[in-house]
Amino acid sequence: METTRQAKISRLLQKELSEIFRQQTAKTHGVLVSVSTVRVSPDLSIARAYLSIFPSDKSAEMMANINAQAKTIRYELAQRVRFQLRKTPELQFYVDDSLDYIENIDHLLEK
Repeated sequence: METTRQAKISRLLQKELSEIFRQQTAKTHGVLVSVSTVRVSPDLSIARAYLSIFPSDKSAEMMANINAQAKTIRYELAQRVRFQLRKTPELQFYVDDSLDYIENIDHLLEK
């Protein structure tokens, strides 16, 4: 079960990560990256960010790029939340493919 503090930090990190990725959208040549959810570990040391990438066929390429830039993203995030958090959690990025899953189910139901 998620505590109130974890929920608040999750929302803060989601908002700031979304803003970071929004600013990077111009450099990614039309690939949209949005942050679906952020889950923080109970000791607040690890944050798992679930990213929704559109178009989904470029998700593997974008995830490789994002994971390569994880330290830079964490630094930029730390600059934004330095007055709210003492330590910025370590970031782990995952693809949120729930929209593709829903689309697949809709496609199967139409048949």
